[in-house]
Formats: sequence, structure tokens, C-alpha cells
Amino acid sequence: MTVHVHLRANMRIVFLGTPDFAVPTLDALAREHEIALVVAQPDKPAGRGMKMQAPAVVVRARELGLSTAQPPKVRDEAFLGEIEKLQPDVGIVVAYGKILPQRLLDIPRRGFLNVHASVLPRWRGAAPIQRAIEAGDLTTGVTIMRVDAELDHGPMLAVETTEIGRDERTPSLSKRLAEIGGEALANVLREWPAEIEQEHDRATYAAKIDKQEGAIRWEQPAKQIYDRFRAFDPWPGLFTPELKLVDIKPGDGLGAPGTILRIDDGVTVATGDGAIRILTMQRPGKNRAPAGEVARAMSLRSGDRMP
Repeated sequence: MTVHVHLRANMRIVFLGTPDFAVPTLDALAREHEIALVVAQPDKPAGRGMKMQAPAVVVRARELGLSTAQPPKVRDEAFLGEIEKLQPDVGIVVAYGKILPQRLLDIPRRGFLNVHASVLPRWRGAAPIQRAIEAGDLTTGVTIMRVDAELDHGPMLAVETTEIGRDERTPSLSKRLAEIGGEALANVLREWPAEIEQEHDRATYAAKIDKQEGAIRWEQPAKQIYDRFRAFDPWPGLFTPELKLVDIKPGDGLGAPGTILRIDDGVTVATGDGAIRILTMQRPGKNRAPAGEVARAMSLRSGDRMP
């Protein structure tokens, strides 16, 4: 019996991506294909000194010896002309951060594929990982899809799923999904499976996170508060007007929402259903510290409302 294995020839790729999440996909593609150009968003100020910092994808591309571009606008005629000159077989976009114009989508011979961090059509949009955790989802995954004119709307070529741990936060889930996505896309480019239309009537949307969403609302159930904490780590976090809740977990006890039930090493606070135990807190301009220590420094006692 003879087994015929058909491997797709190396492809010429234009890669668009910006943050850490896109790096594993770049690595996976660079092992098997020609990366003609890596495109990322411009450098931005970061850190305490607000020094200009290159995106993670640019840093990795330079380590790999790849050509990079960081156009302020992807609709720029000169930039689009440069992409046309490269004559790419396929474009890949992973968390690039801007909507791609149709003219750019039309340049690669086989169009653009996207690595999206959810099982589509659930959680289309900017923050699929955070919204899945916030909603208390037990599973999520990665979808490899064709990019079309609408947001995360195109047909799917592959779906990989993974469980969300009960205490898992955005950074660890994001790292795992990034690795899964890189391998899933590499497999798609080897086989190029049939495309499957999404069930558009089941679509849900993952809106961009707003900083004010981190303002804690004690009237919510403890589980909902904890899920939001896991989702909004590291940004924007959970906070009150006077405190940042650096680390929390579900607690025990009942009381009026926002009432301090116990102060020991931590601080246990009543919610709309159940309680939250705060392990670490931080006051503005101060170092993070054990929550009980911070509470005593603020002269808080059991029975008080959280400030």
C-alpha cells in the first residue's frame, strides 16, 4: 500500500501583528515559509519613563532577521504599493489592531487569514479572551478564518478548543491560545482545508475593554466579581476610588454589599451574593501590601463599608 502525502509548497507571506499574542504565530510561520514583510503598529511610549518601545512582533521579527514596516496608516497609498510589489501568496493578520481596507485584503493571491482567540461566532471583536473569562465561560479556543469586509465574519478553516481554568486569568489563557493559534495556522497552511461558513445568527461581540469597567460594584454576586477580576488582569484591574484590588479570591460570609466581614491577613467583603476575600491591595502612590495590613493602616474595622 502506498501512502501519498501532499505538502503545500512554502508560501510567500505578509504578516500583520502587533502584541505578544501574535509572536508564536510568526515563529510557526517563519519555520516553514518565506515571510516577505512583518507589519506592526508604530512604536509607543511605555513604562515609567514613557520611552518609545517597539511592539513585541517587531522585536521578534528583528531577532529572526525579517523585514519590518510600521505604517501609521495601512490605507497609505505608498504602503499598499509596497505590499503589491511583494506579490504575497497569502496575508496573515493576528491582533494587528486596525481594520484592514479591502484593497489590502485583495492583494495576496489567496487573501488574508486571521488567528482569532475565540470559537467563532462567539466573541467577535477586540477583547475575546477577557470577555470569555468575564462571562464565566468554561471553554474557549482559536479560530482560523478568512478575513472579509465585516468584523470577524469570514468563513472558518479550523477551530481548536481549550478549557478555561476556574482560577485562570487573562495572561495565562492568552499565552496558551497564542501557542494553539500558531500551530493551528501552520496546519491550515499545510493542508488548506475546506472553508465553513459561520452561524452568523449566533454571533456575540467582545467589546474593547474600557478602564472604568474595573470599578468594583459590590452589589454584584461574588462569582461575577471574581470572574471580572480574572478577566481584567492585568488591565484595568479591579479598584475602588481609594484602592486597587491586586489579588482576590472567593470568600465566605453574608452581609450588606460592600460591608467588611473580617480583617485578618486579608479582608473579607460581602457582595450581592456571597463574599470576596481580598488578599493584596494597593493605595495610590503606595506599594502593594497584604490587604489586612492596608486595612489596618486605613483604620478600617469589621462592619465598616469598603472605601
